Amino acid sequence: MRRVIAPAAAVLVTLATASLAVAAAAPSSGPVLTEPTAARKVPVAEGYGGAVATVDHDASRAALAVLRQGGNAVDAAVAAGAVLGVTEPYSAGLAGGGFIVLYDARHRRVHTIDGRETAPRAMTSTTFEGIPFEEGVTSGLSAGVPGAVAQWDLALRRFGTISLKQALQPAIEVASQGFVVDQTFFDQTQANLARFKDITSTAALYLPNGAPPPVGSVFRNPQLADTYRELGRRGPGWLYGGQLGKEIVATVKQPPVAPGATRKVRPGLMELSDLRAYRALTREPTRVDFKGLRVYGMAPPSSGGSTVGEALNIVEALPQTGLHEYLEASRLAFADRNAYVGDIPGVPLKELLSDGFAKERACLVGPLAMTEPARPGEPDGDYRGCAAPGGSATPTAAEGPETTHLVVADRWGNVVAYNLTIESTGGNGIVVPGRGVLLNNELTDFTFGPAPGDPNLPGPGKRPRSSMAPTIVFQDGRPVLAVGSPGGATIITTVLQILLNRYVWGMDLPEAVAAPRASQRNATQTQAEPAFLEEHRAELEARRHSFASVAEIGAATALEFTGPGRVRAVAEPVRRGGGSALVVKPAGD
Repeated sequence: MRRVIAPAAAVLVTLATASLAVAAAAPSSGPVLTEPTAARKVPVAEGYGGAVATVDHDASRAALAVLRQGGNAVDAAVAAGAVLGVTEPYSAGLAGGGFIVLYDARHRRVHTIDGRETAPRAMTSTTFEGIPFEEGVTSGLSAGVPGAVAQWDLALRRFGTISLKQALQPAIEVASQGFVVDQTFFDQTQANLARFKDITSTAALYLPNGAPPPVGSVFRNPQLADTYRELGRRGPGWLYGGQLGKEIVATVKQPPVAPGATRKVRPGLMELSDLRAYRALTREPTRVDFKGLRVYGMAPPSSGGSTVGEALNIVEALPQTGLHEYLEASRLAFADRNAYVGDIPGVPLKELLSDGFAKERACLVGPLAMTEPARPGEPDGDYRGCAAPGGSATPTAAEGPETTHLVVADRWGNVVAYNLTIESTGGNGIVVPGRGVLLNNELTDFTFGPAPGDPNLPGPGKRPRSSMAPTIVFQDGRPVLAVGSPGGATIITTVLQILLNRYVWGMDLPEAVAAPRASQRNATQTQAEPAFLEEHRAELEARRHSFASVAEIGAATALEFTGPGRVRAVAEPVRRGGGSALVVKPAGD
């Protein structure tokens, strides 16, 4: 039997508190689900009335149900994000955070919402010094103050039409009814087997009978269903200072380590006062013009918008654009990202995204690849041709490969690109006892140091630098494309390569998403997928590029407007098990 999400009731919703263009009807209570069965994901869908693409079919169906019931793109994005916390719990969840870039069709404005996690106030620039990175990953010390719930609440209050309680209903149903375990979920659980076994609450939830749930079985998380239900009833204050917050703090400060475990699991610094102080923030988006398009992204503490934007500017300053130029532009943009971008005052964002700086950096792109990491430029406003680079090169630090991304458009033309994460696959590996929620390990995105002057050193209340890059592209004042991806620092190169595939090398959007990828992040070697190497290795090695093969890079979702009211949603056909694209009214119906 196929799972069906349908409204239980509907009510009239006024526009008094909503900024986005909306319809009058929206759901008043939760969907009704049949018993879960495995569903075939479709990576491309085209039609009318709105669209969604996520990595997960349950999340896409939840968003589609909200759209069909009269909700707008923000409503649908929050509902889908909450479902991903159930079905993609190793990538996202209410104890994580993320970034939203959204287009408000009524006011014709782009907004962004920063729900990035923050460091506790007791954290200093030297907190992680001397701690092995892997030891930091599975620890209370790596858990940042969660931002997802505050972000959902702010997005719905300012731009949505439904309440947080309503938006959580699809996730409650999926957590209660369960979802079918696929190969990706099994593999991710298996990869985390050793550390999950060392945490009693995590082992009890994700290792039934001491092993990962088998492929094809139904996995339920009734504790998470109850947590979402209570969150909807009590509101965000239940987390930010209330009982749920107290339980999170207790878990961070005293992780439930299994008897006999030999792993060192450090306690964290989070206090209830840190949760009370947390705020999701609206920020001005980044913006660059590229080949007649206007590209909007996420500003610091994300480095996604600045680094994608700078690389596009460098590409446009070059006389030609091939794969060699793409890789070198990315290398240079990462050099500048590492040197200047973080959650600090005075990030030279305007200069990093200026045409003058891009032309100065483009001078360094020659016929052969650089064999050493590039040094950063000097974004000082004084651009006189080909200036010598500035300080020493800073390597790009390791970032978790996970995260997830979704895109939604509604029938009024509102668009949302939303990256959400708990950092590493499985976060810090610690489930809050009785709550079914994995904690994030987002603070490992800080530079561990010692690194004097690094803009990404930890600090009290500071947000770690992110590579998340939700992006919306405009032409003639209207959105034409939205895109984003998981993948740590490879998020930036994935988004950049998709944009070049689409707007420089002439691929259609499904081709642009599916094409083999390479990721140069100012390293001596470029990571590349096997299919990319098979096709391009010889020509690029002749230009002095060096490669390291990796199984896959990113797992993008995107959408594109293809005509009046017509939209194409696109997900991965293969990567990370493939994604799910859906439209409200398929073309041809």
